[in-house]
Amino acid sequence: MNLETSQLMASARHFTLQLSSTPRGARLARLLAAEQLRRWGLDHVVEAVEQVVAELANNAVTHGHVPGRDFRVRVVATGAAVRVEVTDTRGDRAPLAGAASPDAEEGRGLLLVGALTRGWGVRHGPAPQKTVWAELPLP
Repeated sequence: MNLETSQLMASARHFTLQLSSTPRGARLARLLAAEQLRRWGLDHVVEAVEQVVAELANNAVTHGHVPGRDFRVRVVATGAAVRVEVTDTRGDRAPLAGAASPDAEEGRGLLLVGALTRGWGVRHGPAPQKTVWAELPLP
C-alpha cells in the first residue's frame, strides 16, 4: 500500500455489520447501511447504495447461505466513492458477470448492480469466504 492509499483509507469512513444469513438479515443490511449513509451526510447516494446492498445481501442469503454462518456487510466512504462489500461463506459459488439476460426471470440483480456502479467484482478468501464488492462514485 502506498502513502496515498494509506492516507485515503485513514480518512475513509467505515461501517461493518455481521447479520444472520436470512431474508430478515438482508433487509436489515439495506436499512442500516442507508441510515449510516444519512448520518455521514451522503443522502444523495442513499437510494443507489440501498439497491446495491439489497442485491448483494440477497445474493449472499440466497446463494451463499451456509446453515449457522452469518454474512457481513461493509460500507466504506471516501471522498471519491462508496464501496459496498458483502462477504459470505460460500467461496465455491461466485457470481458470474453477464450470466443473465435483461429479460430473464432471475439473475438480473448483478445487471442492476453493474448499471448503478462504476464496477463490481469478487474477491476470494480467506477460505471458505468470498466477498462481492461494488463501487459507486461520489460527485
